[in-house]
Formats: sequence, structure tokens, C-alpha cells
Amino acid sequence: MQPVVVAYALYLAITVPLTVLVARTLSRHGKTFLEDVFQDKQALAHSVNQLLVVGFYLVSLGFVTLFLTSSETVLDARDVFEMLSVKVGTVALVLGVMHVGNVLVFNGIRRKHLNHATPRPAQMPPPYPGYPAPAPHPAP
Repeated sequence: MQPVVVAYALYLAITVPLTVLVARTLSRHGKTFLEDVFQDKQALAHSVNQLLVVGFYLVSLGFVTLFLTSSETVLDARDVFEMLSVKVGTVALVLGVMHVGNVLVFNGIRRKHLNHATPRPAQMPPPYPGYPAPAPHPAP
């Protein structure tokens, strides 16, 4: 078997399980996070989580497959390892960036939900019940 084919096989054997591991971790912890945010809407939390995970899989596996090919000449085991280090390292960095992106999306969802869930304060009551509020001072 040609060394480049071995490199491709090893690349896929490393990056596909790595992608699945990251996606499962995001799904598990994202689900817990979204269930906390959408306490009254568990179905919505589950749906949002699934949509984010599917998007993560599509982008990640799409990148993994597009990044598979190489124009490098691979003649021996050293070339295989050097090619793999660049390719797997790049995939790991991209997965890390995507993970940070997902965390930012989760945080944005949480912040937006908390802003809508917090009631706006009504007009402040007078400082002492039964007494009128002090009159505002005239502007100089």
C-alpha cells in the first residue's frame, strides 16, 4: 500500500472519532445548559441542542473530508507522520474554534433568555410608605 494512502487512512481514523467525541461532549453539556436556560420549555432546549450538534457535525466532517487530500509527496513513515501532524493539528484547532463558537452561541442564547425573563422594574415606590416622594430639585 502506498504511504499516502496509509496517511489518509490514519487521518480519517483519528479525525472522525475526534469529531464525534467533541460533538457528543457538546451535545451532553449543551443539553444540560439549555435545559437550565429553557426551564419551562424542555422540548425547545432539546431541539436547539440537536440543531447545534447537527450543524457542528456538518461543518466539522465537511472540513475533515475537504482537508483530506494533499499534494505533498509521501515516500516513507516520516513523511506520513509529518503530514498527519499538520492535518490532525489543523483539524484539532478548527474543532477548538468551533467549540468556542458553540459556547458563545450558548452564552448568547442564555443572555437573551435571561434578558427576556427578567421583568423590568416598575416605578420606584416612595421611600417611606404613607409619605409622598420628595419633590425633584429645580435645575440651576
